[in-house]
Amino acid sequence: MPLPYLPAKDFKHHSRRLGVLMLPILITQFRQAALGVVDSIMAGRVSALDLAAVSIGTGIWLPLFLLSSGILLATTPLIGEKIGQDRLSDVPMLTQQSLWAGLGIGVIGAMLVTASPALFGLMGVPADIAPIASDYVQAVAWGFPAIAVYAVLRCYCEALSRPEPVTAISIIGLLADIPLNYVFIYGKLGMPAMGGAGCGVASAIVMWLNCLLLIGYLFFSQHRIFRQTRFFGRFAPPSLPHIKTLLALGLPIGVSIFFEASLFSLASLVISPLGEIAVASHQVASAVTSQIFMIPVSLAMALTIMISNRFGEKNWAQLIAVQRTGLAWAVIIALISMVLTAIFRQELAAAFTDNIEVMQKAMLLLLFAIAYQLVDGWQVTIAGILRGMQDTTVPMLLTLFCYWGVALPLGTYLVRYTDTGAKGFWLALVTGLTLAAILLTARLIYFERKRGIHPSNPHLS
Repeated sequence: MPLPYLPAKDFKHHSRRLGVLMLPILITQFRQAALGVVDSIMAGRVSALDLAAVSIGTGIWLPLFLLSSGILLATTPLIGEKIGQDRLSDVPMLTQQSLWAGLGIGVIGAMLVTASPALFGLMGVPADIAPIASDYVQAVAWGFPAIAVYAVLRCYCEALSRPEPVTAISIIGLLADIPLNYVFIYGKLGMPAMGGAGCGVASAIVMWLNCLLLIGYLFFSQHRIFRQTRFFGRFAPPSLPHIKTLLALGLPIGVSIFFEASLFSLASLVISPLGEIAVASHQVASAVTSQIFMIPVSLAMALTIMISNRFGEKNWAQLIAVQRTGLAWAVIIALISMVLTAIFRQELAAAFTDNIEVMQKAMLLLLFAIAYQLVDGWQVTIAGILRGMQDTTVPMLLTLFCYWGVALPLGTYLVRYTDTGAKGFWLALVTGLTLAAILLTARLIYFERKRGIHPSNPHLS
C-alpha cells in the first residue's frame, strides 16, 4: 500500500531533501507562469484588441510548449536512474542524445506554431484580431528550439540535484521580459511599435537568453557534479536507439500533460455560450487554481528525481520511504491550500477582477476548486512517482480516459444540456480528477507488486 507507517526520522530526513529540491523548482514554475501574466498585463494596457490577440496566440503555442517540454521530461528519470546505478559516465552521452531530440522537437514545434495562423479562419478568430495574433505566434516560434534545448538542460540540472542555476536564470529571464516587452510593444530604442505582437518578440528573446545563459553556466561551472558529467566535449552524433528510448518514455508524459492542460483550455469553449460573465468567472477561478497547482507539480517533479535515484539503485526500502514522504506532503499541502482558498476566496477573486458579478461567480467556482485540490494534488504526485520508476504509458492512457473520456463529455453535457451553468464543468473536473487519483493509485499498487517493490524486500539485484 502507498501510505502505511513511516518512522519520524525517515520522514524528517526525506522531507528535508524534498524541500531542498522542491523550492527552486517551485520558483522556476512560478516564473514560467508569471511570464504569461506579464504579457497579458502589458498587452492589455495597449488595448483590449492586443490583449485578445495575445490570449489567442498563447492558447496556441502554450499547449505545444507543454507537449514538447513534457516529452523531454523523460531526461530526468533516465539520468536519475544512471545516478542511482552509480554510472555517472553514462550521463554525458544520455544528455547529448536528449539534446539532439530536443533540437528536433524544437524545430518541429517552431514549424507548427509558424503555420498555426492558417487555422485562424476555422477557429473563428475575428478579422481584426487575427493579424496581431499571427505576428505574435510567428515571433514566439523563433524561440521554440531554444526552449526545447533549455528544457533538456533543466532536466539535466534537476536530475543531478542542482536546480539552483535554472532558478536563478529563470528569474533573470522574467526580469528581462518586462523591459523587452516595453521596447517592442511601444517601439523604443529604434524598434518599431508592434503592440501586442511585440510580446512575442520579447518572449522569443527571453527563451534564447535563458538557453544561452544556462549553456554558458554549464560550460564554465566548476561544480564537482557538472565536471564529472560534462557533455560538451566529443559530442556524439544522434543515436536512434537512445532517442527511441527517450521518446518511448517521454511521449506519454508530454501527452498526459497536454491532456490535462487542454481540458482546462477547452472548458472556456464549452462555457462560452453562457456569455462573457460565465467565461470571465471561469477564467478567474482557473487563474487562481493554476497558481496553487504549481506547488504539487513542483513536489511531483522533486519526487521524480528522488524516486528515480532509488529505482536505479533498486533500493526498494528507501524508494517506499521517499514515496510515503511525498504523498504525506501532498496531503498536507492540499489541506492547507483548501483552508486558505476557503478563507480568502473573495480576496483571490478580487485580485483578478473588479466586476462584482464576475467576482461572485468566481467565488462560487472556487468552492469546487477546494473540492478537487486534494485529489488533484494526490494524482499529480502519484504520476510523479510512477514517472520516477519509468512507468508512463499506462498512466497516460488512464489520464486520457479520466480527462477526455469522462470529464470533458460530462462537463459539456452539464453545461449545454442542464441548468448547472459553469458549475457543471467544474463538477466534471472534480469527477475526472477524483477518478484519476483512484486509477493512478491502483496502477502504483499494481506496478509495485508486479516488480516486487516492497520495504520488506529492501534491495534486489
